[in-house]
Amino acid sequence: MTSTPAAYLHVVRSGALTTVQDAGRPGWAHLGVGRSGALDAPAARLANRLVGNPPGAAVLETTLTGCAVRPDRPVVAVVGGAGCPVRVDGRPVAWGEPVRVPAGAVLEAGPAVTGLRSYLAFAGGLEPDAVLGSRSADLLSGLGPAPLGAGDTVPLGDPAKPTGRVESSGPAGPSDPAKRRGPAERCGPPAAAGPVPWPGAPVELVLPVHLGPRHDWFTAPALRTFLTADYRVSPHSSRIGLRTEGPALERSRTEELPSEGVVLGAIQVPPDGRPVVFLHDHPTTGGYPVVGVVAERALAGAAQAVPGTRLRFVRA
Repeated sequence: MTSTPAAYLHVVRSGALTTVQDAGRPGWAHLGVGRSGALDAPAARLANRLVGNPPGAAVLETTLTGCAVRPDRPVVAVVGGAGCPVRVDGRPVAWGEPVRVPAGAVLEAGPAVTGLRSYLAFAGGLEPDAVLGSRSADLLSGLGPAPLGAGDTVPLGDPAKPTGRVESSGPAGPSDPAKRRGPAERCGPPAAAGPVPWPGAPVELVLPVHLGPRHDWFTAPALRTFLTADYRVSPHSSRIGLRTEGPALERSRTEELPSEGVVLGAIQVPPDGRPVVFLHDHPTTGGYPVVGVVAERALAGAAQAVPGTRLRFVRA
């Protein structure tokens, strides 16, 4: 008996940065392993829903300049997140809605027109090898699949079978993934999909902040500045952190801070005094004071804030 050969997605153009992302690998920070995962998690989940995947299925996250890929079997796909032109073999197709891509056709997500990061979801999901329960690329640690380049291939999942975040099998739970998920999580394109209200890119990014744990390392005027001044998103931002341009924050304490744990959304202040908001590929420890923390639910806008976007920190 012969088995059906695996299907693949071939990268024709990788653009500025295209990676495989899913819901990430939370729960490993005590071992020095960061979260990673899609920066605009709501956009990735919505893209998956539109092609009939579970919310945590692996997708492509492409930054600013888009990408082009070619499946070697027919597949239903959707391009969402940052607004961009979408084409199949050069023919314009709908952005933000499921489209059928024939075997051997090139699906192209063009440069972002609004926002920064687009998400390409495929019925059945993407199935590169998982590391610690996730298929996400972590740019800081190097865990997971490497950033994609032209000529690379990524395995495509079977839309007839469930897929999603990889779970460890063992005595704690069933090894059959189909038994771990309900009927609503099984793959396959939805029967019908009407217009979907995708969130737009922020014209102004407002991040609610919980002060601490090291806000007392800054002067009272610095804290007032932090919570009232206008900042801008720096072009030096990345998946590791959103860097800012604006007034520097003056410290009241200048001694060295021993390295300590930091979390997703932590706002670290390096020696130049300009806040950095840690995103999904952030380090798990740091030696600069953390003036506050932004809740995860408020970070999706940071994923789509283009350089130069006005940014304000406000008290949560």
